[in-house]
Amino acid sequence: MTWHVDEQDLRAYARGELAPPMLWSADTHLMACADCREALAAVSDPVTLDAGWERLDAELDVPRRGLLEGLLVRLGVADHVARLLTATPVLRRSWLAAVVFLLVTTVGVVYTADSPTLFLALAPLLPLAGVALSYGPALDPTYEMAVVSPVHGFRLLMIRTVAVLAAGLGLNGLATLALPSYGLRALAWLLPALALTATGLALTPRLGPVLAPSLVGGAWVALLVAAERAGDGPLSPFTAAGQGAAAVVAALAVGLLFLVRDRFDVFHRSAV
Repeated sequence: MTWHVDEQDLRAYARGELAPPMLWSADTHLMACADCREALAAVSDPVTLDAGWERLDAELDVPRRGLLEGLLVRLGVADHVARLLTATPVLRRSWLAAVVFLLVTTVGVVYTADSPTLFLALAPLLPLAGVALSYGPALDPTYEMAVVSPVHGFRLLMIRTVAVLAAGLGLNGLATLALPSYGLRALAWLLPALALTATGLALTPRLGPVLAPSLVGGAWVALLVAAERAGDGPLSPFTAAGQGAAAVVAALAVGLLFLVRDRFDVFHRSAV
């Protein structure tokens, strides 16, 4: 090479003060010229150079934020909380797509059978299943990251639960809008959904994140089967008395959940 970057330009380059187009020429030349790279190292401040490498390493090591995570951070959510929310398994496309498909199919059956019973029976189970998939080492692939996060076990549970309920109840609500002819009857799934989810959460420290929701879901199915065999009218969980009972169960389960909140830390440590 007959041309080299002069020392003054190298010093300006090292300080980040070299302006285009000379900057572009220096970049291109330095990639091909070992002598100029050696000269640049000689005129560079080692402390500044090391700091630059550290910033570059940190930038490369930090995972890129997704669209939802970036939005949550802009709204003021702490970085680690936003990461835990977006890592919730049931917020992944595969789960959401499966829920949407199931709800669309169920709504189609409602129109065919001219009865909202199937939809009302299924809708409360979806948030319960979502919470079960979002907490615990057996089902959550990001469980280890959640365990070492600076978050109380109960708070982590509530963060994940809010995310699940927002997604699940939101999709259920959209499906309800597709049943306008049933009026308020189409919303009869809401209180049972809250009751089932709260009960499953309250039993999790004692029974685990798989067995607890499984038993609660099984009890719900058994109740519906018994109600179906009892008579030809509306199923008892979707009557006024049944709705009142669901509200009472939800309130009691929330109270029990508050009482056992500290056990989630023990559950965390024993599950690792």
